[in-house]
Amino acid sequence: MILARTKSVDDTRALAAEVAALARPGDLILLAGDLGAGKTSFVQGFGRALGVEEAITSPTFVLVRTYEGVFPVVHVDVYRLEHLQELADLGIGELLDQGGVTLVEWGDVVVPVLPTDFLEVQLALGEGEEERTLSLRAVGTGWSARIDPLRGALERWLVEP
Repeated sequence: MILARTKSVDDTRALAAEVAALARPGDLILLAGDLGAGKTSFVQGFGRALGVEEAITSPTFVLVRTYEGVFPVVHVDVYRLEHLQELADLGIGELLDQGGVTLVEWGDVVVPVLPTDFLEVQLALGEGEEERTLSLRAVGTGWSARIDPLRGALERWLVEP
């Protein structure tokens, strides 16, 4: 596990951009954390790093937004889903097969219906108003193979566990 701390929204976006630099088409990233913890800000920094030019907003009410960049960035928010079956009804399998990266806000809630290869990013409120603590954990082989380069890319934000 990688533990990191950011000091502002822009800092969280910059960290996400470093993660995006290591992303590959087909990757799945699960974002978890309380309301206001910075999940959408993370997606904004991630998308910008992959060339997304349009404004990235939370898909809370539409559930899924796809942005064009170097490769598609699929942004899913499952906060309003009441049953796991609803995620299947959204066509999560097809979303994951679009040749882009899929980022799922509240992804920890729907782990049982997702592939077992993903990067989990837990965001927590810090001491300062904009400070955030991020825990990044690779599950499966895809991100596990990139954990050392990821740790190196995030070096300036790393904190001791």
